[in-house]
Amino acid sequence: MTAQQPLTYDAFVELALADSAVVGLVLKGSQAHEGLTTKYSDHDLYVILADDAATDLTRFTGHRTPELDLVVVPLTEFRTAGMPGFERYALARARIVLDRLDGGITQLLADKARLDADEAFQDSRNWLDAYANSLYRSVKNDRDGHSLAARLDAADSIRFLLELLFALDRRPRPYNKYLEWELARYPLPGWDTDMLLGALTHISETGDVPLQRHLFARVEPAARQAGLGAVLDAWGEDLDLMRPR
Repeated sequence: MTAQQPLTYDAFVELALADSAVVGLVLKGSQAHEGLTTKYSDHDLYVILADDAATDLTRFTGHRTPELDLVVVPLTEFRTAGMPGFERYALARARIVLDRLDGGITQLLADKARLDADEAFQDSRNWLDAYANSLYRSVKNDRDGHSLAARLDAADSIRFLLELLFALDRRPRPYNKYLEWELARYPLPGWDTDMLLGALTHISETGDVPLQRHLFARVEPAARQAGLGAVLDAWGEDLDLMRPR
């Protein structure tokens, strides 16, 4: 395509469908999230090639325009994309445009959408400790009159809390842009979505300490049930500062 005629998404898909070296096309980002596209939304497309395949589509590696971003990778590389990594959620909720592996691409995306038990447990341990740390700092700073520090720590704690809650459900955490979309369609077990989002909004704006403690009172039993009691117990008497008064 010329500079006057940039490559469009539809035109590229037509090229890819005609090339037997292409074993999969996976669309991620806003275009894969129903109701979230805007006039600014481009098409983020993974082009998955058979390993060692010869194709001139590799010339599009790194192609990036306001209309179309292409990631051209061999199948072996796609298997490990986002495992772990920032791309994992994007691929977990990606839309399959082409799967020439009799469901193999579909299964790869399903695997990315589900943390295995050991991974979920280790991630949950780490995120729980990070959440407790930021919560403790926020409450302590509020107690000591450091209001800005208390609010900043409260905001930090929200990130870690979300990572924890999704890890406990063996799911990658969605990007902030997709959080409400994700929870509206796939609620976290045991959590009322409106209540949770409302609490996170209020905490991020105000650092509300009683509300932070209320959330912790919900998290603690869930964490202990998941076998994470030792992480909490390591905080000793400092847990009292995090719990409701």
